[in-house]
Amino acid sequence: MVVKIRIENVVATTSVGAELDLKAIALALDGAEYEPEQFPGIVYRIKEPKTATLLFRSGKLVCTGAKSIDDVHTAIKTVIQRVSEAGIRVTKEPKIEVQNIVASSDLQTDLNLNAIAISLGLDRVEYEPEQFPGLVYRIDDPKVVALLFGSGKIVCTGAKKTDDIKVAVQKIYDELNTAGLLKRA
Repeated sequence: MVVKIRIENVVATTSVGAELDLKAIALALDGAEYEPEQFPGIVYRIKEPKTATLLFRSGKLVCTGAKSIDDVHTAIKTVIQRVSEAGIRVTKEPKIEVQNIVASSDLQTDLNLNAIAISLGLDRVEYEPEQFPGLVYRIDDPKVVALLFGSGKIVCTGAKKTDDIKVAVQKIYDELNTAGLLKRA
């Protein structure tokens, strides 16, 4: 079975190769939020793609909220272009590194998390339903963390590539299916 995956958030970082004058940028960029008493950087949101980029004095940028890696590239390019148009010198082609991809999936069946915890092995899972309703499953290859819920929903985090999410969810599906833990409707 092919399990559908939806990317919820891509977080990526880059550097513009120069220190930034945050006061000047905050004044030049429409909608930039800069309150140094509360947070040491600028929060700059754009509508297309819908993202928030954090700009720090060091020249580091963190882009969050993107729904794809392409959106990250578009958002960072847009932010750098607007900073540049405001008369602030920055590197036009920075190296972008994906730090984390969060995605969700649905196995379309209820899961018995107690049985899954025993089947997958207590060395790889954390399941304390009194503390948190999901089962935390740490996968070594690809290195991601999956949260499994009784509803059959899965949230994967920690991936650096979208393929890692696909491989991890398929691996979970295959392991649960092989162990006879997927009840088909």
